Amino acid sequence: MKNKKVLVVLGGTSGERAVSLESGNSCAKALKKKGYKVSIFDPKKKLFNLIDRNKVDIIFNALHGKDGEDGIAQSYFEYLRIPYTHSGVISSHNAMNKVISKKIFEINKIKTPKYFVINRKNFNKKNINVTIKRKKIKFPIVVKPINEGSSLGVYICKNLNEINKSTKSLYKKYEEIMFEPYIGGQEIQVAVINGKPLGAIELRPKRKFYDYKAKYSKKAKTEHIMPANLKKNRYSEVLKIAKKAHDALECKGVTRSDFKFYKNKFYLLELNTQPGMTSLSLVPEIANYKGISFENLVEKILLNASLNR
Repeated sequence: MKNKKVLVVLGGTSGERAVSLESGNSCAKALKKKGYKVSIFDPKKKLFNLIDRNKVDIIFNALHGKDGEDGIAQSYFEYLRIPYTHSGVISSHNAMNKVISKKIFEINKIKTPKYFVINRKNFNKKNINVTIKRKKIKFPIVVKPINEGSSLGVYICKNLNEINKSTKSLYKKYEEIMFEPYIGGQEIQVAVINGKPLGAIELRPKRKFYDYKAKYSKKAKTEHIMPANLKKNRYSEVLKIAKKAHDALECKGVTRSDFKFYKNKFYLLELNTQPGMTSLSLVPEIANYKGISFENLVEKILLNASLNR
C-alpha cells in the first residue's frame, strides 16, 4: 500500500470549506508521515473530471458539506473508477438529507425527534402555526436546512416571531426547511469505524447549543468528556444504536452519530458520513482515547477505500 499514490480531495465550495481544508491538510500530513505518496486536489480550483486516474490509486475524501458528502463527489469518483474513502453515493446522499435519514431511522426503530418540512412556496404564518399545533410540537423549536452539516443554518426558536425571522433568512438560500422540537439533555456523539463502534464522547458547550463556533473555535471553550458520562449499560446502548444507524444507511469507513440523551432516552439527531478531522474534531479525540493515534486513524480510513458503493 505504501507505494500507492493517494489524492486527498479537500476544500470545495460548501459553507464548510475552511473546515475541509483543515481536515484535508491534517490527513495529508498524517499519510505522508506513514510513508504514502500524497498529493492534494481542491475542486474549487479544478473540476473533478480533471483528476488524472492514471496518476491516482486511491482518493482520500476530506470534503465536507454540499457536493462533498452528499453523493456528488462520490459519483465522480465512481465514474473515474478510483477507490475512495468513506461512504458511497447512495449512503452519502441519504445521510446528508435529514428527511431521508430520519425516515430510515424510523423504519429501523431508531428514536429521532419528530419533525415536519415546509417548502418555500407553502410557508406562511398561518400554515406554520397550524402545523405546529397539529404535530403537537412544543417550543423551543429547531429550524434548519435539510441538507447542511456542521450546524450551518440552525436556529433554536422560542416563539413564532423567532421562527418567522429565521425562516425569512433561510428561505433566501434553501428551498425546504425542517422543523423539530428542541431536545434537551446530554449531548453525546459516537464514532463508528469500519462497522465497529469506537466510543462515545459527551459535549458541554458554553454556547446556546453545539453550533458551528462551538465545534470549530477554541474560544467557544466547549467541554469534552471522554468517555461520555453515562452509566455502563447506557454507554453500551448508545454504541449499539450508532452502529445500527451506520448499518441502516449502509455506510462505510468512519461515521459520527449525534445524539441527545434526555429522560433516559437516546434521540439520534443525525449521522455524519465524513466527520471533521481537525484539531478540535471528535472522532480523532475518541480514537486517541482508545489508543489510536491520528496517523493510524487516517490510515485505517484509507485502507477501507473501495468502489461500487
